Amino acid sequence: MEHPENSSEYEGLMVNSGVDHQEIVNPYLSKIRKRRTKIYTPEEYLDGILRGDVAMLSQAVTLVESTLREHQKIAQKVIELCLPYSGNSVRIGISGVPGAGKSTSIDMFGLKVLEQYGGKLAVLAIDPSSEKTKGSILGDKTRMEQLAVHPKSFIRPSPTAGSLGGVARKTRETIILCEAAGYDKIFVETVGVGQSETACHSMVDFFLLIQLAGTGDELQGIKRGIMEIADGIVINKADGNNVEKAELAASHFRNALHLFPKPASGIIPEVLCYSGFYNLNVDKVVKMIFDYIDKVKESGYFQYRRNEQSKYWMYESINEQLRNDFYYNPTIKEMLPEMEKMVLGGQMTSFMAANGLINKYFDELRKSQE
Repeated sequence: MEHPENSSEYEGLMVNSGVDHQEIVNPYLSKIRKRRTKIYTPEEYLDGILRGDVAMLSQAVTLVESTLREHQKIAQKVIELCLPYSGNSVRIGISGVPGAGKSTSIDMFGLKVLEQYGGKLAVLAIDPSSEKTKGSILGDKTRMEQLAVHPKSFIRPSPTAGSLGGVARKTRETIILCEAAGYDKIFVETVGVGQSETACHSMVDFFLLIQLAGTGDELQGIKRGIMEIADGIVINKADGNNVEKAELAASHFRNALHLFPKPASGIIPEVLCYSGFYNLNVDKVVKMIFDYIDKVKESGYFQYRRNEQSKYWMYESINEQLRNDFYYNPTIKEMLPEMEKMVLGGQMTSFMAANGLINKYFDELRKSQE
């Protein structure tokens, strides 16, 4: 295109024609072939896991977390093969409100555990997913700077994907894989939003609750639900000017614990103050955890709790299997949109629609058995 500014009457002024419009996307990108992870047989996964191959363990965990049915079949077989090699670890659940310093504390706790007790440590961090985009940052590993590069540690962040129950089951299955790979200490970090704590408690031997002081929220922390399942309570960020506030909060928690019935373990939870960032009193927290483990092993409560958890997960697995089978049923999948319209249009109540769908599901089951 000719620019009028380039004519003789505008001598001294020059306008270049510019460059052609460039594509935003790299033209070579489409030529790059996507790498596909090879799916091995369950026996190959077992062999790799027993060897301590981190890559094979990670792939097996990915299969456990996958929603594809073909992946789930392989994953369940791998879990079945790994089961005889599991159950030999100490499982520790760690929870607390967002911002309480869980990831930083785990970094310090993990290093102290490996230093004092040896062995191998696996950290399973559950990260909340966005309700809108369904995505997760999965950035907890970045806060565990020292553990992330430690040769004896394995850190695996997992998204909730909107289902705490599903994640809890998958986390429990991941624990089995990690134990088979030789990890004798397992940390499970929860989302810290309420329901996840109960799920976490049902798969660990010690449940540690991390609290903060000076937030004006001491009464919130003394609520029964979360306090009753805690085996130990720690006040983080007890450093600098915050030490007195932390000690005051600790005394509030100790007073509250005396109002509750004695735990089934017979051990009243300890309340300690520490600083994960400055590595203050971390050794006391680790000692509290392993002293508790020694006591419950001696009393027999350790094995009793494991048995109760196995029974709990049997019923949870039944519930999940029935729910999945119901929703994957072709007739139900076809009927659901129609029933939704009727409920939204006021032609049918929610309970009537649910009963209709369930009755149809059981009718089909009966016909298939005849």
